[in-house]
Amino acid sequence: MATSSASKLRQLLADEKKITVCPGEYDGLTARIALNAEFEALYMTGAGTTASRLGQPDLGIITLNEMRETAEMIACLDPSTPVIAGADTGFGGSLMVYRTTTEYIRAGVASLHLEDQPTSKRCGHLRNKQLGGKNEYLSRIKEAANARKLSGGDIVLIVRTDSLATLGYDEAISRLKEAIMLGPDVAFLEGITSKDQAKQI
Repeated sequence: MATSSASKLRQLLADEKKITVCPGEYDGLTARIALNAEFEALYMTGAGTTASRLGQPDLGIITLNEMRETAEMIACLDPSTPVIAGADTGFGGSLMVYRTTTEYIRAGVASLHLEDQPTSKRCGHLRNKQLGGKNEYLSRIKEAANARKLSGGDIVLIVRTDSLATLGYDEAISRLKEAIMLGPDVAFLEGITSKDQAKQI
């Protein structure tokens, strides 16, 4: 039986002696370039996908369907190469987070990440980001973990916080620790500014 893309990604992440470089892509052409360069995993960027599909900045205007369709297309180019795909804030309330997780699993996506911004989010690299409430964020994470459990499939869940720039390191770490206790696999601190900070996290 073929190994799932989520299982392959878990194997890559489990190797503590190795860094897995995942180039960002946003359409079939950029994915083909990365595949031809023999990267072991790919990362579908929400900002790039929004710019490519809509010609707009990443300001929370792309929909679940547009993101899932792009992620599914990229994942199907080479099912043996895991694809991580941004899922913004889950595209709505808890029911939408459940739906998003389930649809990404069905699309063959190996992993998704969920952010702690409000639904009207901004790209993590832009200024003037806002943060959603911690309870809302944790509710999203619970719903994603529940969807994975009930789906019959698998997906690597990444919890992301954009709080470093506004709330500082300690609060960002606190958010990630609370989120990871709910069942996700990977913690992602957005906006690291130095090599020392990367080692610290």
